[in-house]
Amino acid sequence: MRSSDLQQRGMWHHFNDEEMVPKDHPLRALLPLVNRVLEQISPRFEGLYADGGRKSIPPERLLRALLLQILYGIRSERLLVEQLQYNFLFRWFVGLGAGDPVWHPTTFTKNRERLIAGDIARAFFGEVVALAKERNLMSDEHFSVDGTQIEAYASHKSFRPKGDDSDGDNFHGTKRSNKTHASTTDPDARLFRKSKAHPAQLAYQGHVLMENRNAIIADVSLTHAHGRAEREAAVELIARIDGQHRVTLGADKGYDARGTLEELRSYRVTPHIAANDNHRGGSTIDGRTRRHRGYDISQHKRKGIEKIFGWIKSFANYRKTRHRGRPRVAWQFTFIASIYNLLRIRKLSPVS
Repeated sequence: MRSSDLQQRGMWHHFNDEEMVPKDHPLRALLPLVNRVLEQISPRFEGLYADGGRKSIPPERLLRALLLQILYGIRSERLLVEQLQYNFLFRWFVGLGAGDPVWHPTTFTKNRERLIAGDIARAFFGEVVALAKERNLMSDEHFSVDGTQIEAYASHKSFRPKGDDSDGDNFHGTKRSNKTHASTTDPDARLFRKSKAHPAQLAYQGHVLMENRNAIIADVSLTHAHGRAEREAAVELIARIDGQHRVTLGADKGYDARGTLEELRSYRVTPHIAANDNHRGGSTIDGRTRRHRGYDISQHKRKGIEKIFGWIKSFANYRKTRHRGRPRVAWQFTFIASIYNLLRIRKLSPVS
């Protein structure tokens, strides 16, 4: 017998939050890892808020919501809030009850500066890396490094002579450079061309130091875009590695420069860098390095870093930043790297 399509609005329903989320949902395995990290950085939140006044939205909930935004490719915080209104899975993950009100989208804007000032993304990333080390998922001897271009949230029309606040857009036929011009909407962005085959873009450069065993991100950096940025960032990242033991570092031939290799070796690094034999004067990587089997292994492993950049740009939708200013872009890049690591830890950890 056919049932009637009778709809009764406004009825009360009683249910258990946990029962609404499938037992095998991927977020179930991720949530304990996220909560573990948030618990570790909880003391840092205390210094970001006043002792008195109206109670704020817990920063832990804001960070869980931002994590969902990245995982599900939600384009804006306004759409994220809309999802939190009716998506029960999102409410469960963030920590909102079925009847709890959802905050206004501008809450993220107002709290972002507070989180940046407290360097919360870096603290979050550090605890994620510590969690991976605790589970013996990271090598402390073999690494790879590379950089990628991230398009800035600024148009070519905003790239004007410094001190020019006019609204004109007639820049055809004029020579433009970072020395004489700057973006009026994002002054931290730099005009940069990856190669002769690529167009010049206003951009930043994100850099990743990857450990080679399980392709977990060991460290990250975000810099202005320029020709030496990748090599300079490699030295900066390798200098932050704990300990005085010797390590290997795989990289592409763009890092094959004498000054860079000398700096890396001063930090007890064996450079397993792809040889640029076409470089003027030849490669600085000689046969003593290339003849070892470890060199070939590093060259194979370093290609895994491209998968990280592919995930960041495609899955996390960060080919182009949604923020302006280096502090905001760096904060987001670091937070995205943390989420990538959490997914790797979840995948590599044994199922309990």
